[in-house]
Amino acid sequence: MTPHSKTSIGRRFRLPALVSGLAAIAAVSAPMAHAAKSDGCTGGGFVISGLLNGQTIASGTSVTIPASNIGPSFQVLGKYIEYTVVSSTFAVENYTFTGAASPEDITGGRRTVAFQSKTPDHRGATLTSGVRVSNEDGDIVLIRTGPGISMKIQSKDCAQGGIFQMEPERTDKSATKITHTLASGVFYYDNPAFRAREGDFVPYKDTTQQVTARVNIGNDFTSKFVARDSTQVADRINDPTCANQIRKRDGTFANVQHCGQQASWMVASGGRLGFVTGEDAIEVAPPATTCTHKCQAQNRVRGQSVKLPAPFPAPNDSRLKPPFPTAPAVN
Repeated sequence: MTPHSKTSIGRRFRLPALVSGLAAIAAVSAPMAHAAKSDGCTGGGFVISGLLNGQTIASGTSVTIPASNIGPSFQVLGKYIEYTVVSSTFAVENYTFTGAASPEDITGGRRTVAFQSKTPDHRGATLTSGVRVSNEDGDIVLIRTGPGISMKIQSKDCAQGGIFQMEPERTDKSATKITHTLASGVFYYDNPAFRAREGDFVPYKDTTQQVTARVNIGNDFTSKFVARDSTQVADRINDPTCANQIRKRDGTFANVQHCGQQASWMVASGGRLGFVTGEDAIEVAPPATTCTHKCQAQNRVRGQSVKLPAPFPAPNDSRLKPPFPTAPAVN
């Protein structure tokens, strides 16, 4: 990858304080923390379908869908990416790579469901407003609000890169728990290539960056498929029922409390939980800056980082287990 070969996801919408349950919405500019390679986005563009009156929202459209035209869910359909949005919560279901032909394809041309769901816990609050849509040049931004809360989904129709993020915001400024559940056949693993270099400093732009442990997402049917959860002002919740002893380069073991098909995060109000794929998932680069308001583009890598391998198939002793949290014993 050459410098300046990445493209931003486009405009970034911010919500000021929610007023009487429905926020005013204003737009400012800032892209996703990671971007997608432009040659993996050729011909991309989303259509929204599944609205009550049969209306579709085509690419190149900026519009507010009235609440009266929104059913329990609607679909976001692209050339490379498809998913369903649960209207009342902005949970995402069946996040899918279509397998469309692309020089940056990571699916081997195979339709691949990556996530069964990405589910925010709004603790009883519900999204009730119309849905504001900005759908331009392969980028889509969806915003919906409700009493005390707002949600934004931002994604890009590309074969790989930084192509999705979800952002909760609450008037009480408390964090929102978001749970990622991987699809069948997809799993989290502790990447042994990063463990083998853990603590080393490698070139990054005009300086260096230290290698730290990396949890990636993989499967057993596509050698190029690699991804990871990407955060900004969000912390993963350790799960002691999924305790994995992962060997470090010095022969000692790290206790990684992470399940194999599910992970939960506490995301700050205005923080983001995203999803990066392909080269972005295995680059050694600084984490996203801490920012929850009027964030601007920072940490753009532009190809100036070291990429470590994503082994295929992932070794069994690096795969995180069990797939899901184990329920506590009942006395």
